[in-house]
Amino acid sequence: MTDYLSPDIAAALKAAHKAGKRQSKRLRVQIGERQYPVLKLWDKGFELESAPDSKLRGFVDIFDGTKHLMHGLVVAHQDQGEAVQYEFKRVSPAQDKPPLDYAREAEAPVALIGKSAPPLH
Repeated sequence: MTDYLSPDIAAALKAAHKAGKRQSKRLRVQIGERQYPVLKLWDKGFELESAPDSKLRGFVDIFDGTKHLMHGLVVAHQDQGEAVQYEFKRVSPAQDKPPLDYAREAEAPVALIGKSAPPLH
């Protein structure tokens, strides 16, 4: 058996692998109105498919489908040929409610029931 692949078959396999990576991921980066599919995500950064307009810098949001995962500040990128790797300077998980401006006690009640008004006759 031989390990030789013709250049056409090797290019087709590479394109199919790249398309499979892109379709299997629901992760995406959003900066303003632009969105880019994420090929790989790790704790210090992420990787995108290389494109002329995909040189990101500044604040980005990372989504998994419609779920907002995190906010990040992108400061550096490294071109890997067909992919571009970005690094976070700062990253924080996305919250579904606004942060509190006070410390909540562990034994605090969830809600307070006030006195009811006397019935009107």
